[in-house]
Amino acid sequence: MTSSPVTYAQLTSDTFAPRNGADSDNEDNSQDASVAPQETTIRVTRPTDPIDFVLPRPILSDDDLHDLAFRPAALNSRVTCRIIRFRDGLDKLYPVYKLYIEHLATNEIHHVLTAKKQRKSQTSYYTIFGNIHNVDQEHPGAYITNEKTLGKVRSNFLGTSFSLYSHGNHPEKKTDISKKDLPLREELGAVLYDPNILGFKGPRKMTILTHTLTRDGRRPEFRPESEFETLLAKYKENRMDNMLVLHNKSPQWNEETQSFVLNFSGRVTQASVKNFQIVHDNDLDYIVMQFGRVDRDYFTLDYKYPICLLQAFAIALTSFDAKLACE
Repeated sequence: MTSSPVTYAQLTSDTFAPRNGADSDNEDNSQDASVAPQETTIRVTRPTDPIDFVLPRPILSDDDLHDLAFRPAALNSRVTCRIIRFRDGLDKLYPVYKLYIEHLATNEIHHVLTAKKQRKSQTSYYTIFGNIHNVDQEHPGAYITNEKTLGKVRSNFLGTSFSLYSHGNHPEKKTDISKKDLPLREELGAVLYDPNILGFKGPRKMTILTHTLTRDGRRPEFRPESEFETLLAKYKENRMDNMLVLHNKSPQWNEETQSFVLNFSGRVTQASVKNFQIVHDNDLDYIVMQFGRVDRDYFTLDYKYPICLLQAFAIALTSFDAKLACE
């Protein structure tokens, strides 16, 4: 990996204000040190109700899309999203998932990401695209939407572990001619589902692995050059430096409904094994991310610091597959 990795500042509505002059996020941050959360609990002062992120305008450029997808959510803020699954006709086995950023106060929505489950793959494999709205020169005030590949999510054969990567070259495979100008892929995270060896029906158990942020809240890039350097390999060998380990919050059994329940504060309205909330073991009240069903093919996704939009969408995608070894 490079000695001075690129870092992504936090995501705010001001990120999409008109740019004047040089972008301060391009400064050298090679002296930033990562914070490992395993030994020390770091508590952040935050309001009871976090401030909701507002996307003030459509995504108009590659830079806009990159900022939206890769910047971690700002401290004390929440990004609220909805995901709609399309699986009619020929797409029943290979659904398309569209993610919209929504503003709860105004119901304004922006379609920003799309994930497509790939055919001809022996394992679950999703490609994630971002939407860029280019001005239609022939129709003033109208936009033409173009897709740009951002990343992928791929599982092992059993569907018990998933790796999350940005769009780029695989370090151990021959370079695809379509990727010849791309850098080595960035590792965004990994998701593990605990196997259910007893065969009892019950909630899934998830472990989410990401890299820690720098001390000033930026997310560095990590581009492993071999399998030995990946998050999954390090986690299995207990090499936990610069690694953030999150888990899904354990639901409580409700005698009245005879079901396991979590408090989603109205954002999730239907029971589903796919519903989950992500927390750190040192602060179970701070919900890093939550995801759940509100209708047959309609889901909500909310996330906060320290993860970014692409990570949140990728983690949500891992929940859609049936996992025979885990349920």
